[in-house]
Amino acid sequence: MLSRSCFNVLNLVDDCCSVADMARIPRMMNFPGILEDFNGQEGLKHETSSRRRRIIVANQLPVKVYKDDEKWCFEWDKFALDTLILQLKDGLSSDLEIIYVGCLKADVELNDQDEVANYLWENFRCVPTFLSLDLINKYYHGFCKHYLWPLFHYMLPVTPSHGVRFDRSNWLAYVSANKIFADKVYEVINPDEDYVWIQDYHLMVLPTMLRKKYNRIKVGFFLHSPFPSSEIYRTLPVRDEILKGLLNCDLVGFQTFDYARHFLSCCSRMLGLDYQSKRGYIGIDYFGRTVTIKILPVGIHMGQLQNVMSLPDTGKKAKELKEKYAGKIVMLGIDDMDMFKGIGLKFLAMGHLLDQTPSLRGRVVLVQITNPPRSRGNDIQEVEEEVKKIAGEINRRHGKPGYQPIVCVDGPVSTQDKIAHYAISEGVVVNAVRDGMNLVPYEYTVSRQSSSNLNKALGLDSGRRNSVIIVSEFIGCSPSLSGAIRVNPWDIESVSSGMFSAVTMSYSEKELRHEKHYKYVSSHDVAYWAKSFDQDLKRACAEHYHKRCWGIGLGLGFRVVALGPNFRKLSLEHIVSDYNRANSRLVLLDYDGTMLPEDKVDKAPSEEVISILNGLCSDPKNVVFIVSGRGRDTLSKWFSPCPNLGLSAEHGYFTRWSKDSDWESRPVAADVEWKKMVLPILEKYTEATDGSSIEQKESALVWHHLEADPDFGIWQAKELLDHLESVLTNEPVVVKRGQHIVEVKPQDVSKGLVFQDLLASMQNRGKLPDFVLCIGDDRSDEDMFESIASSLENNSLPDKAEVFACTVGQKPSMAKYYLDDPVEVVRMLKGLSAATAKVQLPPKSPVHQASAKAITTPYL
Repeated sequence: MLSRSCFNVLNLVDDCCSVADMARIPRMMNFPGILEDFNGQEGLKHETSSRRRRIIVANQLPVKVYKDDEKWCFEWDKFALDTLILQLKDGLSSDLEIIYVGCLKADVELNDQDEVANYLWENFRCVPTFLSLDLINKYYHGFCKHYLWPLFHYMLPVTPSHGVRFDRSNWLAYVSANKIFADKVYEVINPDEDYVWIQDYHLMVLPTMLRKKYNRIKVGFFLHSPFPSSEIYRTLPVRDEILKGLLNCDLVGFQTFDYARHFLSCCSRMLGLDYQSKRGYIGIDYFGRTVTIKILPVGIHMGQLQNVMSLPDTGKKAKELKEKYAGKIVMLGIDDMDMFKGIGLKFLAMGHLLDQTPSLRGRVVLVQITNPPRSRGNDIQEVEEEVKKIAGEINRRHGKPGYQPIVCVDGPVSTQDKIAHYAISEGVVVNAVRDGMNLVPYEYTVSRQSSSNLNKALGLDSGRRNSVIIVSEFIGCSPSLSGAIRVNPWDIESVSSGMFSAVTMSYSEKELRHEKHYKYVSSHDVAYWAKSFDQDLKRACAEHYHKRCWGIGLGLGFRVVALGPNFRKLSLEHIVSDYNRANSRLVLLDYDGTMLPEDKVDKAPSEEVISILNGLCSDPKNVVFIVSGRGRDTLSKWFSPCPNLGLSAEHGYFTRWSKDSDWESRPVAADVEWKKMVLPILEKYTEATDGSSIEQKESALVWHHLEADPDFGIWQAKELLDHLESVLTNEPVVVKRGQHIVEVKPQDVSKGLVFQDLLASMQNRGKLPDFVLCIGDDRSDEDMFESIASSLENNSLPDKAEVFACTVGQKPSMAKYYLDDPVEVVRMLKGLSAATAKVQLPPKSPVHQASAKAITTPYL
């Protein structure tokens, strides 16, 4: 089955169909082809269901699969390790249809794949992605588990024996697997209505593939693992491809603020993207699209746990465990066999506790349930051997008949067994050195809550229960557990001290801590998590059909440019006819970032730029101005070869109409005593911020942080802005932030006022412009765009005036047009200069010479 979006088909042209037209497009197609092949309803089968849908894409389907007498059997896997994607539907609206896309936990023969796929679709609404064993080994075990997973947990492959180094073939397998997932999504999606929710690091380039086919697809991504700091992440050879993959989503979710902050820092440092917080939401502007960042810890399924707690078998198991550990204080650990879970460090802390506190020997037991590893390799074997060795040594040193300080239980164990262990444990120890969310403390808290079944089995009254959680500060759930004992897992003494506090803590304090945790866990369950994410995904996609979209880029560098309906690219063909018809023209050009790339070392204009400007100035109909924040001396030197070019320096504080005219300054307050206050402040921030500098202008002071650390520079700029605004409250100046600058300048000085002054002067000379071209890239240029818009509204320009306000790179903008970079600006101006040359009449006679002389004489 294939489907195509009407909007996607028309994404290279202006919208030309109505909603009614779109309703006639089939929702699903059962034959290969494209919409242009469709001329009617004949031969098409529509899905009978018109329900709204969510497509959940994860590495594995929440389905248990096994063979019985050579027949494939399936059932929902409600108690597997990865049941989250099955549980999240409880938080979504009941009228939503949930579709799952992912791998099966079994190797299905090629001959059976079609039958299995049809059965899963009809009975479970699941779409299986069948991957070959070789592809699974390279994609999952190779790239995901042995390269990406360790790197995201801060382990770098420094030596061949310490981790697995980047393997290009494994990366290509990762891309190929993501492509297979994308193809399966294409089979079932209606891109105009369905929302896609992608889960975890196995599918980080999938959004790019989906966005490439359907530009307006509604897609969210949630990362369940940590996201490392930029210093770690930037070691990834394919870092840009993965970052751009996430940026092709509408909403990206993280467990904690730290993980989100690291992602934002990577986007800023590696892709040069800015982010801002607006009304509580963090957004990244990415080619006109706003990518929303969401911070929301995952929760647990309360109902499922409570149901298991109420089962008679659960109470029976808890009673057996209580009798087994009678007279003992039980501490519990439940972890996967993984190098990051800190099991060995936990055992060492237990040994230290018994070494230092003889009174606890024979009384405290650490029960460690270890789930099987999710991957295989030498690193897992090393961890298993280390754990067994440490546990054996501690048991040999402190054990005695009838007492074993560390009890290892090889998992997996049933949910009933887990809850029974939770119920009889006085505390739980989660000691991972680095982990994503880790829901063990949440499950423990709920299991320790009063339950009639467990109370009866354990011989407890129906009163309130208590619990103690010892949690590593390096895992995702740590910030939400305000009553937990937070420890540094690397500090053995710290963990041992935490265990001692848990054992000796008063009942009332345990009760208060438990109450605080249960209140949070019960109100932030998996349903709350899913509902909140889904609501924000809909909000993030609300503006999809209010913008024009088209895709650019190749491969995994693909991205979508999204612009407002009235915001379009300025082309020479679009502007040249109006330019030629005009009788009086005003051309305003910013310089840095507009005609000159920001990263260019030599800031002086090239010969080509000088030639273009002279060509424009040679037309007597033109008034051409460079409107810049630079000082007048610099501009005078750089543009001395352009005698008829107007210059406006320091954002309009100084202005001259041509090389032969004098500089005029705006009539602002002459008092510059404020500089004596500002300069020492700027010097302190410059000293504290490596790479920053101060520029002293005649009218202003500017603090630059382009060469500073990106994050620290932005941080310092914000602090400096607040500092200066508080100091200069009563001074006749304004403090503004620009691109990598903080500027203090007199009031009544802006590029917007430059436009108004030039317009008034041209009106006084009887040459009111009927053509205006204004190009800029900075926030200061927005003042010009706004001033031009105001002039149009109050009829300060002629009725038939053609106005082209154009921003460079920045989107959105007050301007109605855009160009992508200075190269396109220079190309545009070169075209206008050539048009100017064509309309110049060559002198053929004395009469013509006289006419030519009149033409080349500036009227200003």
